Formats: sequence, structure tokens, C-alpha cells
Amino acid sequence: MDQASAPDTQRLHASAVAIGGRALVITGASGSGKSSLALDLMSRGAVLVGDDQVILERVDQQIFVRGEPRLAGLIEARGIGLLRADCVPRAQVIAVVSLDKTETERLPERHTTMLLGEPIPLLFKVQSPLFSAGLRQYMIAGRGEPE
Repeated sequence: MDQASAPDTQRLHASAVAIGGRALVITGASGSGKSSLALDLMSRGAVLVGDDQVILERVDQQIFVRGEPRLAGLIEARGIGLLRADCVPRAQVIAVVSLDKTETERLPERHTTMLLGEPIPLLFKVQSPLFSAGLRQYMIAGRGEPE
């Protein structure tokens, strides 16, 4: 689907967190750990945008994410219940994190996915206790390449 024919909004079963207005959208099958990863990132300074359901919108060639209004400021903690959390109303999507596939490369090639007709960086789950620390730094400064 090209940009001209892509819709301007889309609902997505996902969680989203942001630092400094830069958001990660966390996708994956039910029970894959989307809310758990969002909570871990929140413990590292990220702020909730939305949990369980988010709304994507395209403005010019940028993609923004906002939470479902009826779930604003709520995040699920498995085994505890719904928790209240500070949240931001909207943030620019800088990457999608898919929990459905595991990244095995130490220095992976760049991957992309399309959201509302726009290419967005795609990251895969990493089996490491520092995965969320790496994602936090990605939100703050992005990805660099060696010279």
C-alpha cells in the first residue's frame, strides 16, 4: 500500500512507551510480554503512551501513537491487575519492537516495517537481561553505526 492510499489512522493491539516524545510500539501475540516490557521500560524512565490498544496516526510523513482513551493511564501487570501510571497523550513512533521473533545477530542489519504507508524501524526481541536498557538508549539517542 503506498502512502497516498494508506489510511491516516489505525488501531493496533500493542503497548507503547516514550522518552522525550520518542515512542516504541511493542507488538506481539497475546501473552508475549508487551505489558511486561513496557513496565520494565517505565522502571527505566519511559512514560506510558498506551497499553493493550493504541491508535496510530499519520501526520505528513511521521507516525504518532496515542493510547485508547478508555484505557488512558492504565497498564496491566500480570498477576497484580491494572495499575495506574503517568502517561503522555501522544508521541512520535521511532520504532516497532516485535516480541514474536528473536534477534540472534550481535550487530543486526536494519529491519523495517510499514505503518500507515510509512517505513518504520523494526526491532526484534533479544534474550538478554539488558534488552530494555538497550531499548531505553535507543529511545534517547537512536541507533549508531561504526565508522
